[in-house]
Amino acid sequence: MKNKTINANGVEIRLYGSVVNEEAYISMTDIAKYKNSDDPRIVISNWMSSYSTIDYLAMWEGLYNPNFNRMEFQTVRSEPGRLVMTPTQWIEKMNAVGIVSKAGRYGGTYAHSDIAFEFASWVSLEFKLYLIKDYQRLKKDEAQRLSVGWDAKRELSKINYRIHTDAVKRFLIRPDLTPEEISYKYASEADVLNMALFGKTASQWRRETDTKGMSPNIRDYASAEELVVLINLEDTNADLIAQGLSQS
Repeated sequence: MKNKTINANGVEIRLYGSVVNEEAYISMTDIAKYKNSDDPRIVISNWMSSYSTIDYLAMWEGLYNPNFNRMEFQTVRSEPGRLVMTPTQWIEKMNAVGIVSKAGRYGGTYAHSDIAFEFASWVSLEFKLYLIKDYQRLKKDEAQRLSVGWDAKRELSKINYRIHTDAVKRFLIRPDLTPEEISYKYASEADVLNMALFGKTASQWRRETDTKGMSPNIRDYASAEELVVLINLEDTNADLIAQGLSQS
């Protein structure tokens, strides 16, 4: 599975979540690199260290986050002196959900599209237009993917997975295996297909991908074409298991 990206006039911007359902989070770190590739964190902090910015963020949280800490926001808003705010401070103090920090290979600061577009306006109005244009392209592509029967293909792949696991149970599960060994057998055979189709195991994908608020199953993010291949792989592997061939 490929990671979702927007190409804003040659600049690659990472994102995750559903674009069609308006639940996408876009990398503020990648947007900030357009202004300062050496230290994007300072760009984000400078934007957030503005009363107009935190007022906007507070309005967004008030609309979509019932657990937003309004009292803490009012305290920060009324403090005298220069405002200094970072994503981590905002998230922790306000119990905010519109901005998130991700660790790992695809780490950085991400924001809901409503917030990311506002940040992009501050960085560059021209850049924001390119960002929105390719975001709309991605949204259209996802909508088309769903309209061509993706859900039906995913359900069929789940049915075929049952055929696949039944073959594992019948031919590979011995009475002397421990529960851990049995679990490994199922996972190992599933990952044979994952490696063939996606080039990585399920656990590798979870380590590389923040699955917070998302399905932790790599196959839920396959394209319709990949699901067709998966359906055939499941049938084929079940047959090979039944023939007694080794996994290798």
